[in-house]
Amino acid sequence: MRKKIIASATAAALALCGLLTLSSCHGSRGLEPFEMPGELDPERQYTITFWAKNDTNKAQTNIYAKAISDFETLYPNIKVEMRLYTDYSRIYNDVITNIATQTTPNVCITYPDHIATYLTGVNTVVPLDELMDDPRYGLGGSEVRFDSPTREEIIPKFLGECEFGGHYYALPYMRSTEACYVNKTYVEKLGYELPDELTWDFVWEVSEAATAKAADGTYKVNGQNVMIPFIYKSTDNMMIQMLAQKGAGYSDTDGEILIFNDTTRSLLTDIASHAKTGAFSTFKISSYPANFLNAGQCIFAIDSTAGATWMGSDAPLLDISADSIVRFETEVRMIPQFDPENPKMISQGPSVCVFNKKDSGEVLASWLFVQYLLTNDVQIAYAETEGYVPVTSKAQSADEYLDYLSRSGEDNSTHYEVKINASNLLLENVESTFTTPVFNGSASLRDAAGQMIENVTKSVRRSAVVDDEYIDKLYDDMNSLYRLDQKTSAAGKTELGPLPTEAKVLIIALCAVWVGIGAYFGVSEYKKFKKNLQKS
Repeated sequence: MRKKIIASATAAALALCGLLTLSSCHGSRGLEPFEMPGELDPERQYTITFWAKNDTNKAQTNIYAKAISDFETLYPNIKVEMRLYTDYSRIYNDVITNIATQTTPNVCITYPDHIATYLTGVNTVVPLDELMDDPRYGLGGSEVRFDSPTREEIIPKFLGECEFGGHYYALPYMRSTEACYVNKTYVEKLGYELPDELTWDFVWEVSEAATAKAADGTYKVNGQNVMIPFIYKSTDNMMIQMLAQKGAGYSDTDGEILIFNDTTRSLLTDIASHAKTGAFSTFKISSYPANFLNAGQCIFAIDSTAGATWMGSDAPLLDISADSIVRFETEVRMIPQFDPENPKMISQGPSVCVFNKKDSGEVLASWLFVQYLLTNDVQIAYAETEGYVPVTSKAQSADEYLDYLSRSGEDNSTHYEVKINASNLLLENVESTFTTPVFNGSASLRDAAGQMIENVTKSVRRSAVVDDEYIDKLYDDMNSLYRLDQKTSAAGKTELGPLPTEAKVLIIALCAVWVGIGAYFGVSEYKKFKKNLQKS
């Protein structure tokens, strides 16, 4: 009997410990927090891995290779191994996979939404606050062997995008926004004058006019069998910016999901009506907006300013054959606005984070390489490849960069007019840009925002009715598919919230059992003691 009581007590203790463990720790043990080393040991050899994103732009690959070579010349004891990816999501997935085995890269190109998920691991990403401010190895530090920008020289709005959960977890690398690339020739052919500021009403009206067909079944505006007047590359950005322009809910800094509201419902209904007529489509459904724009089969193509080198009849990068290109005048405009007097457009572009390692010297070596990516040589060279802008005032005000901007249209390669116009669009409107709150789950919310537009567009093409009942179900499906009902925090940790009633009852019951066991053994021991005392 005594053994059974002890076994029961042991089982209860294990169950209680398990509950307490679950309520206090939601991840693996992970690494110890990073501690700044006294110095970078010049006698030690370090090998750091750098995961970067590149499509087919060989100029960018060459810039990375030169940056690595120049950095290794300055620091002969640090070797940088680069791994190139064609998609940010592939980097994200590989990092997530490698967190459990502590085989993450040292440095990677990423986005704050992704970092928030990385932070669900314990001490996976290094907070950069201490590194940034270190007088020797920090930004503009005395021991840095190159012209590192100071903290003040990083554009404050861009640096602020890398701060969440009370810490800086990245440095901005390049910045872009979205632009509307317009076939001005066709806008005027339809009888409209292209305004300096686009409104949604204008874009929808012109797009609907462009769906008119001739008697032979071709479209009147281009004489072809294909015309998709308005194509949006990133529908997640489309929904996010529309909601921001309307002042409607998306999410807040505490990770509360606010997107499933009446404004979203109204926007989806409106988008569906234009998709039904063939006036609107998306990249996922139809393909790259640039391909249709350059073939004279699209009038409004919305894509990143970083994609400007693909846009226009004279674009240096093309994905269609030369005989498919239609000549037209290309204009670059800010994305459509509901209120042109108070424009809002998203700020995007890659940032760079540093992963924690057991060796603090390895982390410091990684941090130095991150800083090198913000030097003028790298920033200006990379910005000139596409419609990105440098993230430091030092680079933006450099004579070399200002000369580059001043030579717009001089050629159709480095100084391609559409590309430089796209860069200027962001440079002139930085204060009108915004970003969304970052938390563990914010990447999923972004996916859901775009997927709702994709779904309604597909549905009306299949003759489905997009009404309140449809959207109610869509909201439920998005919540379930992307697990948006889980409470999260800006620091990246999933908050489990208050314990369920059943758990509280179980813990109270276990505590009562322990009290009972303690009382039982206390009384037993007291009786034994009293009996032995009487015998003596």
